[in-house]
Amino acid sequence: MSRLNPRQKEAVEYISGPLLVLAGAGSGKTSVITRKIAYLIETCGIEARHIAAVTFTNKAAREMKERVTESLDSETTKGLTISTFHSLGMAILREEIEASGRKAGFTIFDPQDSLFVVRELLKADLDDNGPVDRVRNQISNWKNELISPEQAQRLAMTNPTEVAAANVYAQYERYIQACNAVDLDDLLYLPNEVMRKFSNIRAKWQDRVRFLLVDEYQDTNAAQ
Repeated sequence: MSRLNPRQKEAVEYISGPLLVLAGAGSGKTSVITRKIAYLIETCGIEARHIAAVTFTNKAAREMKERVTESLDSETTKGLTISTFHSLGMAILREEIEASGRKAGFTIFDPQDSLFVVRELLKADLDDNGPVDRVRNQISNWKNELISPEQAQRLAMTNPTEVAAANVYAQYERYIQACNAVDLDDLLYLPNEVMRKFSNIRAKWQDRVRFLLVDEYQDTNAAQ
C-alpha cells in the first residue's frame, strides 16, 4: 500500500458499494485492482472465492495473476477468479448448462463456423462473402447488445443487412442449438439470458461473486 498515491489508496480501501475509477493510460489502474484484491483478502477477510477480476485479453489476465501472486500465496488465493470476460462466461455456462438450453460437451463455433451457418441460411453464393459477413456481424452486434431474435425483428427497418439478419437470426439460433453448439458471442449472451430468466441462478452467482473488479471498464459492451 505504501507505493500507492492517496487517490489510489482511497480506491483500494473503498468497499461500501460500486466504484468507478477514472484515470489515464499508465496511471496504475491495474495496480489498484491487484492491490484491492490483496486488501480484500488480507485486511477485510473476504474469501478469495468471492472475488472475481475480469479483463479483455488472456495476456492481461496472466499479468494480473502474476501481480497478485507476488503478494499473496497460492493457499490464500484459492478460488480467486482472474480471467477474461469470455472465460468467465464459459465458466458460468458450463455450470448452468441445462438452463442455457445446451448439453454438457457443447461445441464452440468459431467465426468461420458461424459464417458457414449464415451462408447456408441465406442460401448465399459461395463466391460472395460480403452479404454473409455483414449479416453475421449484425447478429453478433445484436448479441453484444443483448438483443434477442424477437427484438431484432422489431428493430430492423429498411436497412437491407438488418432486414436479412433479422430474418435469419432465429433460424441461426435454432441451428446452433440443434448442434449443441454456441458461438463466441454466446459466451457472454447466454449467461446474461440465464441470469435474467432464472432468479435462483442469479442469486447464487450474486452470492458467489461479491466483489467484481473490471479492468478497462470504459471499453465494455452491454453483454460484458
